[in-house]
Amino acid sequence: MRLIAGLGNPGRKYSRTRHNIGFLCLEAFASKKGLAFKHQKKVKGKIARHKDMLLLRPSTYMNLSGESVKAALDYYRIPLSELVVIHDDLDLETGRLRLREKGGTGGHKGLSSILAHVGDESFKRIRFGIGESGPLDASDYVLSRFAEEEGDAVIESIRAVTEIIDALADGEDFTTLMNKHNVRRYEDDNDDD
Repeated sequence: MRLIAGLGNPGRKYSRTRHNIGFLCLEAFASKKGLAFKHQKKVKGKIARHKDMLLLRPSTYMNLSGESVKAALDYYRIPLSELVVIHDDLDLETGRLRLREKGGTGGHKGLSSILAHVGDESFKRIRFGIGESGPLDASDYVLSRFAEEEGDAVIESIRAVTEIIDALADGEDFTTLMNKHNVRRYEDDNDDD
């Protein structure tokens, strides 16, 4: 069994904000597959099932995401190696995806909470770029909505995340997906060519 945790804040007030991109990705996947999320008090979140996979939307607010993730891992006896967390990332341009097999928190409060509860950083991540905050305070920026001109990039990347979840559900290896989706385009600046 695998656990896909999409991070965000519950409530209509936050529903379309940058910080809720994890929720938005899971909602898009659930809509595509005709799945319904049901609140489960024991895991402090909403769960939907697909094949050998659980989708989790924590109800604990971002800064306490670890409570819900840890409760789900424990209740369903899912090893940490089968956890994939989808979260927003200020260090990536809007819509840019980066898959990682482990890593630090980069100052992300949701990831910090998960790390504090599971005690190990070796869980997989799907980092979803939301762009830099610029002159705005980062905490205000992550709670803002995407600009209209960012819409196409966000929609395209949400679609890509749903395809990644689909591939994981079909048994594709995370490392293979990481190699496929982490492709960078470099300008050729080599004088020898």
